[in-house]
Amino acid sequence: MHALIQAIILGVLTGGVYALMASGQTLIFGIMKVVNLAQGALVVLGAYLTYTLFSQLGIDPFLSVLITTPLLFLVGVAVQWALLRPLHSDDVAQLSLLVTFAVALGIEGVLSFAYGATLTNVQPSYANTSWTILGYQVSLVRFVAFALSLVMLGVLYLILQRTKFGRSVRATVQNPMSAQLLGVNAQRVSAIGFGLGTATAAAAGSVFGMLNSFNPGSHYDLISRLLTIVVLGGLGSIGGSVIAALVMGVASSVVSALASPIWSDFSFFIVLLLVLLLRPRGLFGVRTRGAL
Repeated sequence: MHALIQAIILGVLTGGVYALMASGQTLIFGIMKVVNLAQGALVVLGAYLTYTLFSQLGIDPFLSVLITTPLLFLVGVAVQWALLRPLHSDDVAQLSLLVTFAVALGIEGVLSFAYGATLTNVQPSYANTSWTILGYQVSLVRFVAFALSLVMLGVLYLILQRTKFGRSVRATVQNPMSAQLLGVNAQRVSAIGFGLGTATAAAAGSVFGMLNSFNPGSHYDLISRLLTIVVLGGLGSIGGSVIAALVMGVASSVVSALASPIWSDFSFFIVLLLVLLLRPRGLFGVRTRGAL
């Protein structure tokens, strides 16, 4: 029982980080109906930027979020404006898969050239610090990472619910044609929305680099997990993605503790297959155009 509860604690903390990654993926799909296959590569890019800032300039990995997040926001806006905006609306769903996968391969190539293929990680002085609470171990890094994810998700929620841009996003998701007739600049909304999605990848990447060893090819495993979470939560539902991330985080951790880490990794693929077969819209999916 002790091992089970410990695994659940670990899974919840890890799931919070996955929720931050998946929320950006879901936001991009909700606005543009684009499945961003580059999201995992952007997370890895964020991890490498954090590694460079820490190893070269001594900037704390959590503080580096203040640098990497706006930087990858600009990268996301540039990618949408230069590569996705020119796509014809009738073909954007199909062609965007190729474009974003090409972006992922491009990021992998640049990182391989700059850093090589050797596994690395970000190791601040407090990396192995943990607390004992009621007999259970709580990692300092995982706890702060979970708190950071909550803060970022809270900011994203406020942007979507309390700002003029957020109202434009919701209008575009629900009915793009009506939104444009009311004066909403759909291209501007798409560019900023894509930028926000990549910004969440930057914040998650800073944390990912402290929790895992990584190399430029780590994005393949990441994107498979993120797609599982997004499909499980329901395409277009940020709330569903957050819940799905927590569920998958706990399930993966419990399987790892009670069975084997190998089966833990495979559990994502099993869940993805079952969801696609039994409920293609996801557990929290809806029939309307979006559910941000």
